[in-house]
Amino acid sequence: MRGVLRADPLWVETFTGLRMRQFERLLKVVRERGGDGPGGGRPWCLPLADRVLVVAVYYRTNLTMRQLAPLFGISPATVCRIVQRLRPLLAIEPASQPADAVERLWIVDGTLIPVRDRKVGASSRNYRFSANVQVIIDADTKLVIAAARPVPGNAADAKAWRESGLPDISAGVTILADGAYINTGLVVPHRKRPGRPLLPGEEEDNAEHRKVRARVEHAFARMKHYKILRDCRQRNTGLHHAVQAVAHMHNLALTA
Repeated sequence: MRGVLRADPLWVETFTGLRMRQFERLLKVVRERGGDGPGGGRPWCLPLADRVLVVAVYYRTNLTMRQLAPLFGISPATVCRIVQRLRPLLAIEPASQPADAVERLWIVDGTLIPVRDRKVGASSRNYRFSANVQVIIDADTKLVIAAARPVPGNAADAKAWRESGLPDISAGVTILADGAYINTGLVVPHRKRPGRPLLPGEEEDNAEHRKVRARVEHAFARMKHYKILRDCRQRNTGLHHAVQAVAHMHNLALTA
């Protein structure tokens, strides 16, 4: 059975949110990471470009593997093999401490992602079973710098930040955060205290803080165009790989 979707500009731009040149950069990264090597079983029935498209379409649309299979002319089991094999290879490059740390301005926030895996998520304030993912973006470029491994959605942002490993790569960088990150060493808004209203200068600081910090919310909105982050059915490390891949494609869409 011949599938409908192939890695040509029409289908790539329609189903992945990437332009063809951006998709080719993603394909190049996957190839350099060994994505064209053997999968440890039967030979692949699709070329690498189509296999990368399978994963990108899966993350973008959140269709089930049974629904994706006829679009590519393959079996649901093959779709599963492709996703399992390639999803780590689409990840964003690991972040490292920048050499010009004192000149950087980053923003951090956590986002709740609904999940089905009870070992990954927890009942959360969005009234769903969710996981908390901490994400850092660059305030100037709006690119994702790093995304931490998911933690249960009932974890406070401050606790999730401390245990994420992200403080290690952000040493020396000025990082903005919201009021949930108090006592973490990050730049948070001024707080009102009983009997002590905010001073005029503090109100102005908070207004500017909100204006800049909103960029991370805009980044979350763009990342959640990939519907896998609205209801993740993947188990174990599946959500982590999905977030890393979506962050990579988000960055490609902004830069390429």
